[in-house]
Order: sequence, then C-alpha cells, then structure tokens
Amino acid sequence: MSHKSLTGHLKDKLIQQALERKLKRASEAEIPDNPLQTGRQNLDIPEAWHSFQQHPGYQQLQIIHKGAAKLGVSNPFFRVHEGIAGATTVINGRQYLNFSSYNYLALSGHPRVSAAAKKAVDHYGTSVSASRLVSGERAIHRELESALANLYGVDDAVAMVSGHATNVTTIGYLFGANDLILHDELIHNSTLVGAQLSGAKRLSFPHNDFAALDHLLKQQRRHYQRVLIVLEGLYSMDGDFPDLPKFITIKNQHKAFLMVDEAHSLGVLGKNGLGIREHFGIDGKDVDIWMGTLSKSLAACGGYIAGESALIEHLKCLAPGFLYSVGMPPQVAAPALEAIRLLLEEPQRSQRLKELSGYFLARAKAVGINTGLSQGYAIIAAITGSSVRAGRLSQALFEQGVNVQPILYPAVPEKSARLRFFMSCSHTEQHLDQTIAAIKQAVG
Repeated sequence: MSHKSLTGHLKDKLIQQALERKLKRASEAEIPDNPLQTGRQNLDIPEAWHSFQQHPGYQQLQIIHKGAAKLGVSNPFFRVHEGIAGATTVINGRQYLNFSSYNYLALSGHPRVSAAAKKAVDHYGTSVSASRLVSGERAIHRELESALANLYGVDDAVAMVSGHATNVTTIGYLFGANDLILHDELIHNSTLVGAQLSGAKRLSFPHNDFAALDHLLKQQRRHYQRVLIVLEGLYSMDGDFPDLPKFITIKNQHKAFLMVDEAHSLGVLGKNGLGIREHFGIDGKDVDIWMGTLSKSLAACGGYIAGESALIEHLKCLAPGFLYSVGMPPQVAAPALEAIRLLLEEPQRSQRLKELSGYFLARAKAVGINTGLSQGYAIIAAITGSSVRAGRLSQALFEQGVNVQPILYPAVPEKSARLRFFMSCSHTEQHLDQTIAAIKQAVG
C-alpha cells in the first residue's frame, strides 16, 4: 500500500470513528434520567397484559361461577372437612358418606400410622431444612426408599416431596430434544408437564391401545435417541388399567423405556394390593421406571421413583426437583413407611376394597348409571354427559348426605362430565346401598 493510500485509509478510519462517537453521544442524549418511569408513561400496554383479574384463566373461572349461580348450583370445591376424611367425613358439623378421598386402605388416621408421624417429629423435628444433598440424610428417608424398592423388587428408590413434581422433574430431566415421549391419551397432567419441560417430541396413542403404540413406534423409533412410553397402573378418571405385559413386549421390541405411574394402583390392584405388577405377575425389573405417590394408599404425601441403581443415583444427584428441593419432612416419611408395613401385614384391606368396589359397580350398572370404563377397582365413574348435570347431581347428593365431587369440562370432554366415586375399604355395603338409592332419587 502506498503512503498516499495509507494516509487516505487512516483518514477514512478516523472519520468513521468520529462519526460513531457522534452517533453514540446523540443516542445517549435521548436516554431519559429515569427510563423506567418514562417507559411506563409512553408504553401503550393493554390492561389485560398486566392485570391478574383479566387473565384468561381467571376470566374463564368467573364465567363458570356465574353460570353455576344462575343454575342454582353451589360451588362443590374447597369444602372444609373437620376431621379425618375416610368412608365418612364431617363438613359444617354434619356427617356425610364420603367418596372424595383417596384413603383407599383407610390408613390415614390409623393409630399406628399417626403414632409413627408423632414419633418422627419428636426424634427429628418437623423439617430437614434443606435438600438432602445439603442438609444430609435421615435414617427414615433410607428406610422408606428401601421399603419402596422391595415392594417392586428393584434396586433402589427415591422419595420426593410432591407426586406431581416427581413426574415433572424425572421426565423433564432425563429426556431432551432428541428424544420421543409416547403416552396414553388419558395420562395425568404431571406427565404432560414433564414432557413439555423436557423439550422432547410428544405423541399420544389411543387409550390402552398397545397395537396403536406399536404402529407409532414402527414409524417413529428410528428418528429419535431415547424413547419413553408412559402408562398409568390405574387411570384415575375411569378406573381401568392397561394390559401391562403387552406393553412390556412392545417396549422391548423397540428398545424403549417404559414408565408406569402407580399413583392409584398401589394398594388397589393385585391379590395383596401390591399394584399392577402383582396383578399381572410380572418381574419388577421388566418396567424401567416405576412411579407412585405416597398420598393415597400410603397415607402421607409426596412421590417416588423406583428402578435400577443407575436411574436412582442419577436422579438423586442431578434431577432439579430433588437436588434443589427440601428433603421430605420426617413426619411425612414415617407414616408412609408404617403404611407400607400395614399394607404387607394386612392384605385383607386391599381385598375388602376390591369386594366393595365390585359391589358398587354392579349396583350402579343395575340402576342404569353409565360407569364408562370402570373395572371395579376403587374408582367408579358416573358419567352424566354434561357439566351442568354433573354439578346438579353432586349438589343433590350432598343435600342427601353424600359427598362426591363432579369432574367438569375442561378436565374431561363436556360429554364425559361425571362424578367420581372413590372407594375405601372402610365403606360398608349399607353405605353403598344408601348412595345408590340417593342417586336414583336425584335423577328421578
């Protein structure tokens, strides 16, 4: 480059730098002293974007409430129970037959279960204060997880403080953008949220249709790395269950992982109440991820994952919902452990539950109630065909001393609105006959 060219190049560069400085000063001059305040004054933001009262979800609630009020239907939700909610409960000083509790084995309120909670509080206090990685283990945690692993015949288990969060953090952490999650179309919300969090491709298949799942896998398996199939052991809306051995065969053929959510099936299915694994007589290791909750048959609160050591160690050290969440309180872990002991010692509780469930299902069908897919295992649906009819029937039964909650749109399709009757082994045939009579009277 010549001297003249070099001089010209430097001159152009200096001019460019001077221009950039001038533009910068001009830009800075336009910035107000209080940009946040000025921005608020100048921004033309619709009120709906910064008002919770105008949030679409809240607006939808108001429409539902107003519609119910016009129809003379009272709000059946958030009723205050004044004691233990089992086969019966007390609301506003009146005793009701109760079908809105997951206290399947009547262990919530059992003297031994309550005593275990009290003893744990005296020994450990009411909180472990932080994540178990931070605050350390308690013996009761390890005892509970060992008991859960033994129930399934697998290597280990991990207990978490929320059933919903157990699915969210497990699925959300283990799977990612290169993976595929296939689930039954009636799967629980926690699986859907976990799949969304994971970023994996998500596809549903028709309810309990293993042939449709097999077809999907033949089309899709080769396009993804890890593939997860998610089922429920007992579906909470309908009270039916999958043909688990068929799904195991399919997951093996396509080299996928199989996860079974036993929230409602542990304590209910199987000769001794050991869940869908016992019902079908399969090896616990044939399922890759066993999930369940502690709040139903086990009379406590929280969720768990059971499976091989590599899975459990991985989740304990790296799953955000466990790693960054407080450890299970002692007074929650201890009653769950005692409930497991009672489940094993007293299989007649589960056997009685199945007897009563079958009795109620048969009586309901005999009087023309549409029970849908219910199989007579703890959960019996009474499908009304509309949310209005479900709400009115729930209220009519409440006035007759029967507490049962309606399931309305959008929780289920409008034509599938229903009441769900949850059985307890402490119900009696007299309770059930009285309830059937009340339904007959309410529907005319």
